[in-house]
Amino acid sequence: MIQLNYRDARPIYEQVKDGFRHLIIQGVMEKDEKLPSVRELATSLTINPNTIQRAYRELEQEGYVYTIPGRGSFVAGVPEMDGRRKNELLDSFDKTVKELLFLGMSPEELAERIRTASK
Repeated sequence: MIQLNYRDARPIYEQVKDGFRHLIIQGVMEKDEKLPSVRELATSLTINPNTIQRAYRELEQEGYVYTIPGRGSFVAGVPEMDGRRKNELLDSFDKTVKELLFLGMSPEELAERIRTASK
């Protein structure tokens, strides 16, 4: 389900958070589907439960997950794109586009990649 890369510069909780976010956006995890318990996921990934708890808390703040005390965390679905996350992604996109243009990729090639990715 979630795979960690210990060579990745990002903290483990961000990798867990990004992994679940990706599964939710791709539709692999559906609305109201139960996430693994903190203890269960921490054991399977052999990491500290506090790391999982932090990832779940941030996913909840972003609107991807909701928690029912005593029952666990569940997928809330894909939230309406909030301005902060959208701006983060657009900033990253702009930097990537600038670098690709600098490396010789044409605007037409970039546009084709965007069309292909949206299918």
